[in-house]
Amino acid sequence: MSTTELVATQLTNGLTCELPADSPLAKLLKSQRTWVGPSAKERLRILRNAKSVAIVGASPNPARSSYFVGTYLQQSSDFRVYFVNPNADEILGQKAYPDLASLPEVPDIVDVFRRASDIPAVIDDVVAIGAPTVWVQLGIWNQEAAEYGESKGLTVVMDRCIKIEHARFHGGLHLLGFDTGQISARKTIR
Repeated sequence: MSTTELVATQLTNGLTCELPADSPLAKLLKSQRTWVGPSAKERLRILRNAKSVAIVGASPNPARSSYFVGTYLQQSSDFRVYFVNPNADEILGQKAYPDLASLPEVPDIVDVFRRASDIPAVIDDVVAIGAPTVWVQLGIWNQEAAEYGESKGLTVVMDRCIKIEHARFHGGLHLLGFDTGQISARKTIR
């Protein structure tokens, strides 16, 4: 009689069941996103309380999304913005730093433009310098890294664009990006 390894699987409704580890359903559930980051209200609080942002994986190439986000943050926010790229000397007219440890201050938010597989190492760097929040850009997802970051005491935002979130909360989605075409009488949140 062979023994099949069972894995406890948490379902989205909060219930847990045991499934054979090699079953197609267990593999599908493992691949699904179950980690949930900060709510919109919590993300607003993070952005309101932050004074500085470091962009890890910043690029001097204007075609890259990190360049676009850096431009937006410089022009449309009050954040002190730092660029981290060991292969660049300057980005958007500012000194580029080789790593987080080289920054002149501990940033409130570390915005990450790196591959999903690189996120755990970035989290280790964020913890090492004592930054409170890691913000992983839109399109980048590593659930294990998010859980790991939280286990290290970090606030983790993942698969969200800091530019879009900042603009959304400050009435500026039409700036340098998305024009919703909607007319609204709502006041911007300050």
